[in-house]
Amino acid sequence: MDAKTRKTLIEKYKAGYDEVVGALAGFPTDKLDARPFEGKWTAAEIVHHLADSEMQSATRLRKLLAEPYPVIQPYDQDEWARKLHYHKRPIEPSLLAFRAARETTAQLLDLMNEADWRRLGWHSEAGSYHSERWLEIYADHAHGHAQQISRLKAALAG
Repeated sequence: MDAKTRKTLIEKYKAGYDEVVGALAGFPTDKLDARPFEGKWTAAEIVHHLADSEMQSATRLRKLLAEPYPVIQPYDQDEWARKLHYHKRPIEPSLLAFRAARETTAQLLDLMNEADWRRLGWHSEAGSYHSERWLEIYADHAHGHAQQISRLKAALAG
């Protein structure tokens, strides 16, 4: 990955929280748990997922930067949604966790040097895993979920 592509992805990563907050703007509070699309997550479930996913991703990057050839463990996001009561919890603390994970990780991204971007680990399901792959995945993650929230909002507006 060249420096220009990396910079673009970092800026997209940094904008992820604002994208989600923008998608939530005007979302009816009493409809955060509405499920207009069968088998798809609600807006509240998406927010809780983002918090948990971002905390996991923040740890993954830190392991890549600070440990020699770390093993990155997967998790079952649907099982987390069920067992961590995504459907029963208010979203405000999860929005704070999501924001904090993004902001503190963005600080690290700005300080990383070329050697840091080449740090390798091993994902137990996906195989070789490095810092640039991490950035490719998480630069888009919040944006994709912001789009899901916007689709939910539109469907609920009728």
